[in-house]
Amino acid sequence: MENRCPVALDITGKDIHAEAEHLRSLGPAALIELPGGVTAWAITDYAVLRRVLTDTRVTKSARAHWPAFTNGEIRPDWELISWVAMDNISTSWGTDHKRLRRLVGKAFTPRRIEAVRPRIVELTNEILDALAGTEPGEVVDLRERFAYPLPARLVAELIGMDETALAKTAVVIEMMVDTTVSPEKAHSILMGWRDAMADFIASKRANPGEDITSDLIAARDDEDGSKLSEGELTDTIFAILGAGSETTINFLSNAVTQLLTHPDQLELVTSGRLAWDNVLEEVLRVQAPLASLPLRFAADDVDLDGVLIRKGDPILVNYTAAGRDPKLHGESSCEFDITRSDKEHISFGYGPHYCLGAGIARLVGGIGLSTLFERFPDISLAVPAEELQPLPTFIMNGHRSLPVRLHARVPAEAH
Repeated sequence: MENRCPVALDITGKDIHAEAEHLRSLGPAALIELPGGVTAWAITDYAVLRRVLTDTRVTKSARAHWPAFTNGEIRPDWELISWVAMDNISTSWGTDHKRLRRLVGKAFTPRRIEAVRPRIVELTNEILDALAGTEPGEVVDLRERFAYPLPARLVAELIGMDETALAKTAVVIEMMVDTTVSPEKAHSILMGWRDAMADFIASKRANPGEDITSDLIAARDDEDGSKLSEGELTDTIFAILGAGSETTINFLSNAVTQLLTHPDQLELVTSGRLAWDNVLEEVLRVQAPLASLPLRFAADDVDLDGVLIRKGDPILVNYTAAGRDPKLHGESSCEFDITRSDKEHISFGYGPHYCLGAGIARLVGGIGLSTLFERFPDISLAVPAEELQPLPTFIMNGHRSLPVRLHARVPAEAH
């Protein structure tokens, strides 16, 4: 029996895991109410999600398959409008998506991904060097001082963006993931950012460099010779910045929190008995940094184990629920355990929209975490974990701040 009484999502993201468990109890797909009274289907079942993410009847194109959007029923200042109105690889479908993926994929070759490793090491040490001067006992916001600057500065450099432009972009990204922001504020910030992006792209067109933006400007599709349009170019750069920074910031914050609250497991990796890859995959599974991604749409009627998603209905993919599905990971699915043999998750997506930057994200996570705990082996939370405040959103899974006390390792020559 379909549940046709929508559950209003908590826009403050106060407890996304409890909310996901409630939605799971309602079946493989539950009708929900998004900001602005927009209804959609939230999918929490891991197996069902894998089918949905590869089903050709489910798309990410609001322009092609969401009648409420194309008919003007969705107001232009809707709180989540930027997630569906942008024109990039994340919102395209069919041949358009294949063309964009071929073009954007040229900037994410395995060679480029591996070549960025030395810069990640350099940036990590530079950021931690600055933290090493912290006074003993001083409380430091590790999100602001480490989890944010490491991926944000790296992605900005890859894009060819200076720190001024990065700061402006960070405001837009934070606005987009904050599901409590007013429509008026969101619209104002987005318009100002688009003007700044136009100037940035013009400067790169005039003076190309060894960066992803220059590559995207020059890229031509091997099959039809086409290039990215101005709108596609702007929105693709934004998608890369958002996916490459915000999600990794949350990953690092979640990983540090899990390790500091599970010291026995931290010791397993710092002693070398387990590889850091175990930490990466378990954090991605149990604390997916991207909680729920707006939106996908049914291009035709889709039956999901007895729940009918009608043509034109929007769909919200719940990644935090997928990683904790007890059908896949048993009764301990909600527990952090780097020793578990099966850490299967879909936190980088699945199917045609699998994250192109997953390789870089894993490098940042592995290098960043291992170096942090090598440099500061006795780091500790400055507040109980339950007092950490979640981000004000149901889209991202992270903390507003991560207060810690650092204890640097004393060099041997100092004794």
